[in-house]
Formats: sequence, structure tokens, C-alpha cells
Amino acid sequence: MAEPPSAFCDAGACAVATASRFAGAVALGNLIGVIGERGSGAEQGSGTQDDARRTEEQSPRRFRAVFARAHSVSTCAGEIWTRRLYYRKMTLSSTASGSPPEPPGAHYDTRLPDLPLFRRMQIPFIAAAVYGLIRALGPTLRYDVHGWQNAERVYASGQRCIFAFWHRAILPTVWWARHRGIVVMNTTHFDGQWTRKVIEWLGYGTAQGSSTRGGLRGLAVMAERLEQGRDVAFTIDGPRGPRYVAKPGPVMLAKRTGFPVVVFHAAVDRGKTFERTWDHFLLPKPFARAVMFYAPPIYVPKDADSATLEAKHAEMQRELERVRDLAESWFSLSQEARARHQAQFDR
Repeated sequence: MAEPPSAFCDAGACAVATASRFAGAVALGNLIGVIGERGSGAEQGSGTQDDARRTEEQSPRRFRAVFARAHSVSTCAGEIWTRRLYYRKMTLSSTASGSPPEPPGAHYDTRLPDLPLFRRMQIPFIAAAVYGLIRALGPTLRYDVHGWQNAERVYASGQRCIFAFWHRAILPTVWWARHRGIVVMNTTHFDGQWTRKVIEWLGYGTAQGSSTRGGLRGLAVMAERLEQGRDVAFTIDGPRGPRYVAKPGPVMLAKRTGFPVVVFHAAVDRGKTFERTWDHFLLPKPFARAVMFYAPPIYVPKDADSATLEAKHAEMQRELERVRDLAESWFSLSQEARARHQAQFDR
């Protein structure tokens, strides 16, 4: 996974900008030359009538050629600039092989929003700042993980995991699980565009979609990645809440693929909770101790009816709350209470 650029405009973008300015200078020089020729002919009155006629015939063509070259270069530069500001689109194997794409719908639309230029320019700056924060803070964290053997048993059976966790714990989570190729659901809104850059620099894959837009397409991409042998993950109450209310995406994906849902939570002994944010975002302090709890896997039958799906969704909600409550209170528990919970999760 490529590291973020050290500056907003790298060598490629600078080359495009330089080429655009050079083409503009050439176009302006050619235009001045044409005007100069016409002006000098009028002032001096020299030359034959044939020369004057050729000048009149060639001038419109030269004007058109000059502006055509300038427009071509500026259009090319604009397209490259747009591709740098926006992330690349995801593809399914069916669409990559040439099959006609499905029309966008309420839950299948992953088209990029039409953002103003200023907002598009913010994307790489925000992404670089957040990535720098994670890279500086992450190596100082110390992790204590319980229940990971639940995921290892899933791998031993030849399957992959559908992870689910609360959005609040995203920062300590993304550092601990970096560079494992996990595919995460990513919204197509503005926040999702700079977030996607950050998580891809940290070694994750992404699938565009959310609970409000493009969710079915995102689930289809995740199902394909699971079949290819990669884990997937959901910030289960994202992208905009309500906080601690699980959405049904993991259960639907588990029914479709037969792979289990594994929920977890991460907490720290020292950190800042931003209570004005919808998710009560957790920012660990440097050198904080982090604890993670993984619950047993939740399997969903492929022939599950609506009642079974509701029951599995309720089970996932309970497990998410259980590991959250335990992790958030871990550092205030007595040694006896910790030993009792460790025995339960580490067996």
C-alpha cells in the first residue's frame, strides 16, 4: 500500500501543471504572432494581393488550431487533477469483465457526489493529517487482546471473518489490524473519501457503500472479497449513527456467504472522548494501554427466514454491547474480576 504524498502536488501533478502553463504560453505566443502579422500587413501596405489573400485564409485556421491545442491540454490536466482528488472506483468481477452495469437505485448507487472544487481540494490535506496522527500515535499503544482464538478457530475451519465493531473505537482498531488486507465498508460521502485514503495507506481494502447509499453494492463487493479469502469489517453504527445501534449489514452478509460474524471492542486506560461527536470518538493518549475483546462467532444459516435474521441481529447487538461494556470498564475492575473474565474469553 502506497504511502501518502509528502505534499499535495507531487511530481506528476507538477508536471501536468507545468505542461499546462507551457501550452498556454505557446498558445498565447501563436495568437500574438497571428495578430502581429495581420497588424503589420495593414500598417505597411506591402506585399502582393495573393499574399494578403493567403494570410486572410490561414488566419482563421491558425486561430482554431491554437485554441484547440490549448483546450486539449487544459482538459487533460483537469481530468488528471480530478482523478487525484477523488478516489478510484471499486469494481466487481462481473463489471470488470464487460457485463453491463446495473442502474443506480436507492441502495445500489455508489456514484461519487458532485462536490465543489474547494471540498475536493480538502480531501488529500485531511487524509495526510489523519494518517500522520495515526502513524505517530499508533506505535506508542500497548495492546492486550482477549478472545482472538475465536477468530483463529474460524480460520482453521477454512473460513474468513465478518468483523463488526462500534465507530467509537475506530482509531485503536485500525492501527492494531493494519496491513492485513481487511476490506471495510466505506461511505461515498465527503468523509468517506478522505477516510478511504487513510485506511488504504494503512493496508486495508475498501468497498463503497453505506446504510443510506450504495449498501447493496458494497455488500456484493464484500461477499466477493470473502470468497477470495479476505476478511471484511463494518463500523456497525456508522457512518452517522445512531450511536451503539447495530445495522443489519453483517447479518445479511453472513447469510449470503455462510461466513460468521465476529464482534469486538477496543478501549484504552487513558484517552480523550469527544462527547460532542455523534459516536463519542475515542482518541488514545500516547503510550496508553489498550484492551480488545473478541466474542464467539455468530453463524447465520443460508436459508434463514426473517424471524431468524431478526434473532441473529439481536444476538449481534447483545454481543457488541457486552464486549463494549467489558472493555470500557476493564481498567477499573479488580484483579479477581479481570481473572474471571480472562478465563471466560481465553478458553
